[in-house]
Amino acid sequence: RERAVSFKVALNDAVRAGLSGPASAPRRYRMPTGELGVRPGVNLEKALRLAGELEDEEIIRKLELGK
Repeated sequence: RERAVSFKVALNDAVRAGLSGPASAPRRYRMPTGELGVRPGVNLEKALRLAGELEDEEIIRKLELGK
């Protein structure tokens, strides 16, 4: 306790201070993006098939456990 006040008083003071501050608009965040693309020689059909098989196996496992 830095100040000899109750939690309720400290919380109310903090809320009032936050609400009475300047209402400036926050700066807009911009995420830099880049082109990912696909590497030459990578067959996406095989990747999609593998992902589907893994998902099917997980569904079967959950059904066997009764989830």
